[in-house]
Amino acid sequence: MNRTSDRHSANRVPPGQTMTESFPVLHYGEIPYYNDLSQWDLRIFGLVEQETVIPYKEFMAMPRQEYCNDIHCVTTWSRLDNNWEGVAVSEIMKKVTLRSEVTHVMLHAEHGWKTNLPLADFMRDTSLLAVKHNGEILSPEHGYPVRAVVPHLYFWKSAKWLRGIEFMAKDKPGFWEMNGYHMYGDPWKEQRYDFE
Repeated sequence: MNRTSDRHSANRVPPGQTMTESFPVLHYGEIPYYNDLSQWDLRIFGLVEQETVIPYKEFMAMPRQEYCNDIHCVTTWSRLDNNWEGVAVSEIMKKVTLRSEVTHVMLHAEHGWKTNLPLADFMRDTSLLAVKHNGEILSPEHGYPVRAVVPHLYFWKSAKWLRGIEFMAKDKPGFWEMNGYHMYGDPWKEQRYDFE
């Protein structure tokens, strides 16, 4: 298992955060429920040489890794030592050739929800597309069947119900970023809102 603690191993809880052992459920809009996973796929598009669609069965057959990390929510809770199982972003990137001008990524989820990331952050070796948390298949409330996990940023950047990865030549805001959240979201700098 890859241990992906951040650089502050002596003090793992960022400023303004409170530790919890629960796993709060926070999201905007309805929770999607999947009765037929043959209807789920992951679209990789934008500034790529060729758009790619990965069907659910193919995604689930991809090599998996296990990761252990801490997560920090913008609403001030932190949960330590989360065990995830999923597909490393590096595996996804084997299926795509990026154009040279790519600098950012937009993660697209169900119901039109999306969030932005710099390309370098998306491609960090700690980033993954998770299917399990602490040995259990993700619940619908926590992003089943697939959620992004980008543990070094506030957890709203770890999009639940992932359906698409768009590669872009410049940054643009996602849902929460358009509604006052910070464009980057570093917990250690308390980048919660766009005025911080």
